[in-house]
Amino acid sequence: MNENFNFLVRKDITFLNFGSFGSCPKEIFSFYQDKQLELESQPVSFIVEEGIHQLNNARKSLAQYVNCHDDDLVFVTNPSYAINTIAKSLPLNIGDEVLSTNLEYGALIRTWSYYCDKKGAKFVQQSIPLPLSTVEEVVDAFFSGYNKNTKAIFISQITSSTALILPVAEICREAKKRGLLTIVDGAHVPAHLALNLRELKADIYTGACHKWMMAPKGSSFLFASKNVQEWIDPLLISWGFQTENPSSSRFIDHHQTAGTRDFSAFLTVPFCIDFMKRHDWEKVSRSNKEMTIEWANRLKDSFKFNSISPIDDTFLGQMFAIPIQTTDSLKLKEFLWEKFKIEIPVTQMENRNFIRFSIQAFNDWDDYAALETALIDLQKSEIIKFC
Repeated sequence: MNENFNFLVRKDITFLNFGSFGSCPKEIFSFYQDKQLELESQPVSFIVEEGIHQLNNARKSLAQYVNCHDDDLVFVTNPSYAINTIAKSLPLNIGDEVLSTNLEYGALIRTWSYYCDKKGAKFVQQSIPLPLSTVEEVVDAFFSGYNKNTKAIFISQITSSTALILPVAEICREAKKRGLLTIVDGAHVPAHLALNLRELKADIYTGACHKWMMAPKGSSFLFASKNVQEWIDPLLISWGFQTENPSSSRFIDHHQTAGTRDFSAFLTVPFCIDFMKRHDWEKVSRSNKEMTIEWANRLKDSFKFNSISPIDDTFLGQMFAIPIQTTDSLKLKEFLWEKFKIEIPVTQMENRNFIRFSIQAFNDWDDYAALETALIDLQKSEIIKFC
């Protein structure tokens, strides 16, 4: 393990799962603990006054980082919270459809299915054929699920199970031509890919700060363009609703105040952004992406699997999903941890399984060797087959 940047992840393990929950560098985590101590030293004034001032500044810093107006962005604990807020509020009639893909994150498939069912609407998971080939083919495959009942689209910019970058900008442009509401799950995007919300022009976007931005867990955001904010109800009604002291943004009033909670993780975001600037994180990320592609090519040469996309930067970032066959994905993940001390997810997409690795600044070729050794052992033991 490369010990640059002093990440807190254990040194005696091989950690290849930054895509699920990132680890903080010590410097960021220390700042986070300072904020928690500041809160506990005078919790009333912090939660009611000083902390709110800091929260507003943190929101402005994040808005500048993702290039949107700070009144259009609010902190939430995770993207699932954000999408639950949207799916519950979205005005759908009986027979309306939300167009999505078969590559979406499992928790949010459940979210959309639940709220669409309650409203008599339909959540459509359009199949995207694998392997991916070209951006144009993905866009065409997606919109083959469109019809006159389609009212909105929901799509991941980077998929969870399959680690694929989808052409969200192109899909959003086409959706706008068809008069559709655009909702993007960008959980894996901030500090993984360049994100410019003004250019993307999605109506609604959610991203996690506790993944590739390296913020403490429970730090994410919900962006909503001004033209859709009116119908988005807060998931939790609190003091910001019909407040006697409204701010310049009803959206912020309704969604920022959510009862008593420790929002220290949100307050670390400006520090995370500064940390990345000081350490030229765009260069670090480029290096991580190059290593991801090199690992993927070497593993493909060694194990002769069929990649689900071209192994280049068209569809890949800092994660890669190796297609496998196994009888029990949960036991396989446990086995990889218990025998090899490798933290890596075994993901599922419909009836397919993948071993998905993520590359962060602390990963090095010793980690590759550990993964390759484990895969050789699993193949020889017939626990997995590559496909």
